[in-house]
Amino acid sequence: MSVRVGIIGGAGYTGGELLRLLAVHPHATIAWATSRGRAGWPIGSIHPNLRGVLDLSLIDPQDVDPVDVIFLCLPHGETAGNIEHYASLAHRVIDLSSGFRLHDADLYERTYGQAHPAPSWLDRFVYGLPETNREHLREAQFISGVGCNATAMNLALLPLARAGVIERVIADIKVGSSESGAEPRAASNHAERVNALRTFAPTGHRHSAEVRQVCGIFPLHVTATTTDLVRGVLATCHVLTNRELAERETWQLYRNTYASEPFVRIVKEKRGLYRLPEPKTLAGTNFADVGFEIEPGTNRVVALCAIDNLGKGAAGTAIQCMNLTCGFDETAGLAFFGLHPV
Repeated sequence: MSVRVGIIGGAGYTGGELLRLLAVHPHATIAWATSRGRAGWPIGSIHPNLRGVLDLSLIDPQDVDPVDVIFLCLPHGETAGNIEHYASLAHRVIDLSSGFRLHDADLYERTYGQAHPAPSWLDRFVYGLPETNREHLREAQFISGVGCNATAMNLALLPLARAGVIERVIADIKVGSSESGAEPRAASNHAERVNALRTFAPTGHRHSAEVRQVCGIFPLHVTATTTDLVRGVLATCHVLTNRELAERETWQLYRNTYASEPFVRIVKEKRGLYRLPEPKTLAGTNFADVGFEIEPGTNRVVALCAIDNLGKGAAGTAIQCMNLTCGFDETAGLAFFGLHPV
């Protein structure tokens, strides 16, 4: 079995990552990718890594035909208001924006500062994090994307959350520049960004709502800072627990949670440069590396997760969801395991 797929918003970084991964997917054929501003441009002229790989040009969104699966890679606010149109184009819809990640319309309005334009659709979407929603995703027709920072926090915290030991979390998020998207802005200007460590969300990070939706309600304080990386997210979560945890018990919690997960690796070594999660080694992959460190004699655990924000934080997880809902091997098209050194 194979599926025809289309991408709305193929000129951006997430669209480009989808094109790269789908180009070698054993069960998917790319029918089209759109761009409002660059219709007619060869894909290789925008995503130079795909030169000679995809003999396609971007098309205007009005020129698309129906496909089996459609990926929506549009900025926040541009998908939800047109969801009925996009749903008419494909049997399965995977929306990588934030439009349908939250299932509560009131929570959406508090988080994003505006009423949801299609609240009746919220319950029709399944949150697209396979590590927490796998069985629902197998039956899903409409799948929401995941926030990259939320994914890093969720995977770092999930074993502790399931054990019911979290009392409070202070999460420090370091992110790469590609998280800002491909459209030029003052904050992503090279002269302003290079060599910078700029905290852009000291409080009130929007992805906190996704963490509460996945891991449960507990005091959560998030600070996000840009780094000189292009790709990557590192979530360092300072977890105050309701009792002191032993090293062996914590190991068991993480192993029980992730032993059968194809893309989550526990990284906690006793020696070497890469003894804890490091986003640099994950560029281009769908892996999430998680780890932890216990502060002896206290109720404090530092839980970490590193991902590629364009991979496991966006396009990679979206394809993992497509594999599940279409009945393919969950790992199909996602075998790339990174480079070293980079």
